[in-house]
Amino acid sequence: MRAQPTGRSGRFDRRSWLGRLRDAIDAFVRQSPSRFAIAIFAGLILVFTLLFSLPIAKAGEASSAPLHDALFTAVSVICVTGLATVDMATYWSPFGNALVFIGVNIGGIGVLTLASILGLVISRRLGLRAKLMAASDTNPSRIHVGPVAERQAIRLGEVGGLLATVAISVLVIEGIIAVAMVPSMLAAGYDGLHSIWYSMYYSAMAFTNTGFSPNPGGLAPFEHDYWMLTMLMLGVFLGSLGFPVIFALARAWRQPRKWSVHVKLTLTTTTILFIAGAAMFLLLEHSNPKTYGHLDAGATIYQSFFMSMMTRSGGFSTIDMHDLYGSSQLVSSMLMFVGGGSASTAGGIKVTTLAVLFLAAFAEARGAPSMEAFGRRIPRDMLRLSVSVVLWGATIVAVSSIAILQITKAPFENVLFDVISAFATCGLSTGLTADLPPSGVYVMAATMFMGRVGTVTLAAALAASQRRQLFKRPEERPIVG
Repeated sequence: MRAQPTGRSGRFDRRSWLGRLRDAIDAFVRQSPSRFAIAIFAGLILVFTLLFSLPIAKAGEASSAPLHDALFTAVSVICVTGLATVDMATYWSPFGNALVFIGVNIGGIGVLTLASILGLVISRRLGLRAKLMAASDTNPSRIHVGPVAERQAIRLGEVGGLLATVAISVLVIEGIIAVAMVPSMLAAGYDGLHSIWYSMYYSAMAFTNTGFSPNPGGLAPFEHDYWMLTMLMLGVFLGSLGFPVIFALARAWRQPRKWSVHVKLTLTTTTILFIAGAAMFLLLEHSNPKTYGHLDAGATIYQSFFMSMMTRSGGFSTIDMHDLYGSSQLVSSMLMFVGGGSASTAGGIKVTTLAVLFLAAFAEARGAPSMEAFGRRIPRDMLRLSVSVVLWGATIVAVSSIAILQITKAPFENVLFDVISAFATCGLSTGLTADLPPSGVYVMAATMFMGRVGTVTLAAALAASQRRQLFKRPEERPIVG
C-alpha cells in the first residue's frame, strides 16, 4: 500500500519536481549565463516558429506558412532584424501581426532583462541571480559570474532602477511616438482603428530598430511626410542609444560631468557617425536620378540624414536599396556593420567597440602607454574585447556571404549588403532576401541569430576568461604591419 504524504513534508514531496527543476535551471544559469541567454533566445524562436506555422497566423488561405518562412520570420522578429522573405503587411493575419508586435518588444528589451522584470513583478523583490541576469543584458563583461572591470555602465545596486527605466522607457517612448504618428496616418487616408494600430506598430518597430511596416506599400504613403519620418528617426535614435545610456540621462541629463565614459563615448560616436553618414549620402547620391536626384536641396539633405539614421539599424527606407550607387551601398554596409549602442535594440559591433579601436590607434600613433577618453584611462582588455568582436563579426559575414553566393550566384554587392544587414539586425535589403531559396533562407536566419547573440556571447566568454597562471613564457615580438 502506497503511503500518502501529509503535512509540510507531504507538500514538499508533491512539489519536489518543481524544486529540482528550479535547482537545475539555477545551476545552468550559474554555470554559464551566456549559454542560458542563447537557450532562451533559441527557445523563443522555436515557440514563435510554431505560432507562425499555425494556419490562423497566415492571411487568406487556410494553409499554414512553409517552415522556412515561419522560422525566418520568427528569427527576424526575436532578433529585431526586420528582414523578411514575405510581404509582412499582407502575408500575415491580424494574429500573425500581433505576434510580430509582441515578439519585437520581447527581443528588443532583451530576454534576460524581460525575465528579470517579470520576476520582479511576480515576487516583488530582486535577488542577486536576477540582478546578475539583468546586468548581463547591459554589459557583456558581466554575462559570466566572475571578475569584471571596475567601472561598469550599470552597477548591481542600480539594476532595479535600470529595470524600471527599461519598462517605463519602452511604454512612454513608444506611446508618445505612436500618439504623434496618428495625425500622419489619418492624413494618409486610413480610418481611425487602422491609424491607431499602424501608429503603435510603427512606433514599436522604430524603437526596437526592427523596420517592419504594417501597411501595404510601406513608407511610400509617407515619403514626403517629414513629421512621420522625423518620429521614426527619433524612435530609432532613442532605441539605438541603449538602456544604460537612457538610464544615465534620466538620472542626470543636466549634469554631463556625472556621465560615465560609456555614455559619453556612445553619444559622441553616434553623433559623429550620424553626421558623417548623412554627408556621405548627400555627396554620393545627390545626382542619382533613382534616389535623390529629382529632389530639391532641402529634401535631399533631409533624406540623407534619414538614410544615415536608418542604416545604423533602423531598417526603414523611402528608396529602393538596389537603386543606390555601389559607393553608397558600401557606406551603408559600413554603417550597418557598426550599428548602435551597447545594450540597445540596435545590432552591429556597437559604436563603443569602434570608439575603443580608434582610441587605441590614436594612442599608438601618439606613443601613449594607454587609451584615454574624457579624462579616464580605458583598460587594455577592452581593446582585446573589441578586436575579438570585430573579427567574430567579420568572420560571420564572410562565411555567410560565401554560402549565399554559392547558393544564389547573385551579384556580390547585393549579397554582401543583405548579409551585413542580417548580421547587424538592420533590416534593409536590396531585394535579395525575399528571393532566396529555402537553403539560403536558413543561412540568413543563422546569420541573424549569430549577429544578435554571437558577438555578446564571445565578448562575455573572453571577459570572463581570466585564468590564473603561475608562470610566464619567454616573450618574442613578431613583425606586424
